[in-house]
Order: sequence, then C-alpha cells, then structure tokens
Amino acid sequence: MGAIQNSKINEYLQQIQPIATPVETKPTLGANAQDSSLFSDILDSKLTVSKHATSRLQSRNIQLEKEDWDRIAKGLEKAAGKGAKESLFLVDDKDVALVVSVKNRTVITAVDKNHLKENVFTNIDSAVIV
Repeated sequence: MGAIQNSKINEYLQQIQPIATPVETKPTLGANAQDSSLFSDILDSKLTVSKHATSRLQSRNIQLEKEDWDRIAKGLEKAAGKGAKESLFLVDDKDVALVVSVKNRTVITAVDKNHLKENVFTNIDSAVIV
C-alpha cells in the first residue's frame, strides 16, 4: 500500500503548477524595449514576480522603471529586517501599490491608481512607502 500511495502522491505533485515563476521566464511587460532589461534587473535583485502580479502589471499598463524596482528591493530589505512577512508597498510617484511576500521575496499583485480607491488589502502586516 505504501508504494501505491507514494505513486499517487508523485503523480499529484507533477500536476501542481507553481504559484510564482521567476522573472527570467516571464515575457516582457509591454512593447517597450526597456522592459526586458528591467526584468533582468529585477532578477538581479532576486525579486520574483508571480504570474498573477505579471498579469496585473500588463493588464493595468503599470510601467515600473529600474529605479522603482531598486527602491522596492531596498524597501524589501528594510521590511525583512523588521520581521515583516506580507507587506503593502506604495510606489508613491507612480500611484501604484504592490503586495509583496517579504519571506518569499515575491510580488504577489499590483494595483494602479484607478483600482486603489475603496480597495481593501488583507493579510498584510506592514506597509512600505518607496
């Protein structure tokens, strides 16, 4: 019975899709030629963008520059140093909010100015303004 159970578990594990994929496997965020270099910069900072967040960035036409990602990475280090687990990152000059798993170094979702109003962010333990 143990071998059958292990076989079923392995079969199940092969069907599970990853929640987040590394940025290096993502398409660029738009037609802008700078986007692919921005993704490599994000990868250099060891920050992952989930599939959901990538979808939100694209659908809401959120454009973050290298400097923005650098500030996010620095904010992530500060949040981690304070023991944060899930943080709301406010990119003040872009009117963009990101929910970031500090523990996993993963951007979970992105919200633009038009979707910020009357939005409730749950399961966060900190906020970082960058």
